[in-house]
Amino acid sequence: MLAKRMMWIAWPAFLVAGLLEMLVFALVDPQDLQWFGHPLALSRQGVYTLAFFAFWGLAMVSSGLTTLLAMSPFEVNRCPVPKDARPVECARGAQGCQ
Repeated sequence: MLAKRMMWIAWPAFLVAGLLEMLVFALVDPQDLQWFGHPLALSRQGVYTLAFFAFWGLAMVSSGLTTLLAMSPFEVNRCPVPKDARPVECARGAQGCQ
């Protein structure tokens, strides 16, 4: 299930990052960019690469937050330890958590 959730996060974020890359660099020339008043010491391909991974990271954070907020109360509150393996002092064991 974890691998499936990771793909729910990574794949749409990859597509959005590609779209953002095309849109931003259709309007901006990487050689015109400056960092604190100094020109970047990177090639165009370097700027494209760093920008893509920055866009991808931001889109993954957004997709991950959406996935986290879409979890049901059962998924959030379920106990990861099987019922017969829970310690006696476990609060969920005492409450008879399913």
